Amino acid sequence: MLKALLLAAFAFYAASAGLALAYLGARDERLRRWMWALLGCGAFFHLGSFCSLVREFWAFPQNGYLFPVVTMHGVLSWLAFTNAVVFLVVEGVGRLGILGAFVLPWTVLGTGAALLADPQAAPLPPELRSYWLNIHPMVLMLAYTGFMNSAGVGMALIVQERQIKSRKPTELCYRMPALEVLDRLHLSTIAFSWPVMTLGLVMGAVWSKSEYGHYWGWSLKEMASLVPWLLYAAVLYGHRFMGVRGRRSVHLGLIAFAAVLISMVSVRHAPPPVP
Repeated sequence: MLKALLLAAFAFYAASAGLALAYLGARDERLRRWMWALLGCGAFFHLGSFCSLVREFWAFPQNGYLFPVVTMHGVLSWLAFTNAVVFLVVEGVGRLGILGAFVLPWTVLGTGAALLADPQAAPLPPELRSYWLNIHPMVLMLAYTGFMNSAGVGMALIVQERQIKSRKPTELCYRMPALEVLDRLHLSTIAFSWPVMTLGLVMGAVWSKSEYGHYWGWSLKEMASLVPWLLYAAVLYGHRFMGVRGRRSVHLGLIAFAAVLISMVSVRHAPPPVP
């Protein structure tokens, strides 16, 4: 049931992303409306899949009332779902469907990767049976969702800049938001997400102190989380104090987002911290 629901969500997401790409080249508002509707259907089935995952996870008494975000499947599934929900709200309120082609592919990729990952639930080890499991990872993934959206907006900015600088800009140039709007949206998304990530890292340090007796142990997991935090801090610092914006800011933001993806993989395969 879990995989079937997630597969249905993936199909709806892929169709929605396809319509978003088509909307780039065709000024047909029906494409935007159907994109939004199919995205909503995908989110509905995805929610059902995640609820099934929670039910299987809670079948073990040790896991009761804790979220299943300790496996790569759970993390990828939740990230893809939250990205879809965020864009549903953005499109429903702001009518920024033109950006769907740059944001929705992350949802498709995340859901596809979750389909390939093993969803098998297992009892949690004693050190993870903590209320922090419902707070620390969820706060970090909220930040990661914001960074995912900032990466999509950043790629839209690069495309728009190339359109403007070309001698023969297409109609897309006149339909996309202005460079200043995209730059502001890119940086404001990072400005929201970076403090959230900071809060998540502080929570992780407090959890580490309660379990292992130290706030920071310089483990691979901790260092992998610190690198994107530093890179996004550099994006905000460069914008605030050095006037770095536009394409240069986007390039550094994309490097930081790549570091986020690498940290997610490394955290899942790194050995546990040494007490």
